[in-house]
Amino acid sequence: MVWIPSGKFMMGSTNGQTDEVPIHELTIDGFWMDRTEVSNEQFEKFVKATGYITVAERKPDPKDFPGVPEESLVPGAIVFSPPTLDEVNKMRAEDGQEPVKDIPLDNHSLWWKYAPGASWRHPQGTNSSINGLERHPVVQVCWEDALAYCKWAGKRLPTEAEWEYAARGGVTNAAFIWGNELTPNGKWNGNIWQGKFPSENTTADGFTGTSPVATFPPNGFGLYDMAGNVWEWCADWYHPDYYAQSPAKNPPGPEDSYDPNEPGVQKRVMRGGSFLCSDVYCTGYRPSARMKSSPDTALSHTGFRCVRN
Repeated sequence: MVWIPSGKFMMGSTNGQTDEVPIHELTIDGFWMDRTEVSNEQFEKFVKATGYITVAERKPDPKDFPGVPEESLVPGAIVFSPPTLDEVNKMRAEDGQEPVKDIPLDNHSLWWKYAPGASWRHPQGTNSSINGLERHPVVQVCWEDALAYCKWAGKRLPTEAEWEYAARGGVTNAAFIWGNELTPNGKWNGNIWQGKFPSENTTADGFTGTSPVATFPPNGFGLYDMAGNVWEWCADWYHPDYYAQSPAKNPPGPEDSYDPNEPGVQKRVMRGGSFLCSDVYCTGYRPSARMKSSPDTALSHTGFRCVRN
């Protein structure tokens, strides 16, 4: 772990999404943070020691999915599976819509699908495995799974404020954790998407999916992969307006969740972006960028790291 010294910083950005404002000054007490995202080999040690079964490996409860046929309630998780342009235009034709020249970016459901059998052991589905990926970050772990690991390790998940403070690494008001240029000296400093999202990845950074932890340079605090590779769960509930009422010191996050796009779904915060983040789409690798998901949802581009006091 790395010691993150106490200090002040400006949280948020006026160059991002509407939930990144207002920019506000915070004071954060010092804490320890995992140097890297939790890897597959680390998570496997936890599973072997405890017998823990992740949410994605459990059969869905019929009570949570009324009306869904019993045969459809099988363990699994969500994977990235982008359609081709021909497939998109076929769907549009069936709906009576005009063809398009590029895959629209206003409907993320086009490139995500539920894969039976997908889990941390099989990130892309039944026929995939983590053999050879021992040093890659664990994925397909939901917030509940991350919390269980942290408790076993004698740690906890970081608050959203702690995460952003640590990610900035002492750099003030920079667009990225390494400065204001996306590729200083022509080099990629994080594992993100290059090319036309979501159909063409040029892999200019060397990776089509996750990369081994600590592949890219650390930030000013000595933390790796605070930009890209996988999204990281935080402790906080998500609320788009929390910044306007946040305490000035060690904010714990809101008492409940609200997402205007899905008002009835409780969500937790994720930070840091992933290998799927593109400069023409989510730019989630910015230190101020916020993402959210329901705490029981596992995804092929989401992991976590732990902290302790």
